[in-house]
Amino acid sequence: MTKVESALARTTDTKALIIGKGVVSRTSEVFNQLFAGKKAIIVADTNTWKVAGEAVYASLQAAGIDQDEPFIFNDPDLYAEWKFVEQLKAHLEPRDVIAVAVGSGVINDLTKYTSHILGRKYMCVGTAASMDGYTAYGASITKDGNKQTFDCPAPFGFVMDPVIAADAPKELAASGYADLIAKIPAAADWMLADVVGAEAIDQFGWDLVQNGLKESLSAPAAVHAGDVEMTEKLSEGLLMSGFAMQAIQSSRPASGTEHQFSHCWDMENLAYPNGKHVSHGFKVGIGTLASTASLEFLLEKDIENIDVDACVEAWKSWDEMEAEIREVFAGKPGHLARGLKETKGKYVDKEGLRKQLEALKAAWPTLKEQIRAQIIPFEEVHEDLKLVGAPYEPEMICVDRARMRKTFSYIPYMRSRFTNIDVVYRLGLMPELTERLFGKGGIWEVE
Repeated sequence: MTKVESALARTTDTKALIIGKGVVSRTSEVFNQLFAGKKAIIVADTNTWKVAGEAVYASLQAAGIDQDEPFIFNDPDLYAEWKFVEQLKAHLEPRDVIAVAVGSGVINDLTKYTSHILGRKYMCVGTAASMDGYTAYGASITKDGNKQTFDCPAPFGFVMDPVIAADAPKELAASGYADLIAKIPAAADWMLADVVGAEAIDQFGWDLVQNGLKESLSAPAAVHAGDVEMTEKLSEGLLMSGFAMQAIQSSRPASGTEHQFSHCWDMENLAYPNGKHVSHGFKVGIGTLASTASLEFLLEKDIENIDVDACVEAWKSWDEMEAEIREVFAGKPGHLARGLKETKGKYVDKEGLRKQLEALKAAWPTLKEQIRAQIIPFEEVHEDLKLVGAPYEPEMICVDRARMRKTFSYIPYMRSRFTNIDVVYRLGLMPELTERLFGKGGIWEVE
């Protein structure tokens, strides 16, 4: 079995995928395989209609597939926001049609969630290698001013032509590359979670993401230049990440510390001065730098000789932890509610902490070498992001260094998923790491 065939055998939602040069003309094959006898409707925006929508329409038409008039968003400020879900729902609901999303993140998420609430499946034709959410469960939609992930199945079928993706605006592939390089430290986080007994590694999900990952990341300058072959490798890496999340019904294979920065900034509606939202990949890219720096910090520590008794003695009761969280998030009710819920989800008592740290201590001589082999050094990640055209300093996404430090102080409480920051926190090393990153001579020195 090919990697794609192996993935499709385990996925819960997606049952057909083709990727390759010129495959948009084969959209009708996928549609007929999955939705024989059904009527199609293309959902696109004015840009994606031109680059791929017309070709998709022609493919369906040539195969004799009945189609409704395409639904084309023409709002220049289109993004994944609730009002656009309502617009699409109002158009699709009275029609007995299967939506064919033609676009990248925004079009896919809007079509994915709208199809779900109408009780229908859909398929997608991707136009950019911009994120791993194409084939992932769930849609990121902004509602009531807050970006939220709504449960909904991934596309039933997916088509991607790397020629089209390579010709997309460069910031889209840069965002996708930043999202993919995040899988490197995320895997190191999973190693740590596995060792302490917080979350066991699923080998299939691991292999689907990690096998070939570094090769997909090996030529950032070529991706930036629009090289079709490297864009295809990037696209496949992103799609496999989505499939892994489908297969094990969790984002664990693709998300660790670095994504917690993105989640936090989502809650704060991080945007550029012109009001445009910072892409998921760009936020995750900066988070990847922070996570990598934290992992490198841990690798310097003599964890096989830690004083477990001292760590356990210093560990807070839940009441003390709750008081700490309330202090950290004072004046930020949304963050506070999340912090209390998520931290409670991974909190352990003193005996639980002892078990975690004893397991980590015993495994560390071998584990540290596995993590060292897994991660890409900080300076190399920094250079790769620069070469692909992604932000490589927090200021480039409108996060000054004081705000970066403040965000960093939130990360231990932002998600119940066990990551490298939880190791730092449990060892009582957060002050030292914070000084390393933001103190005098630090990576992001705050004056």
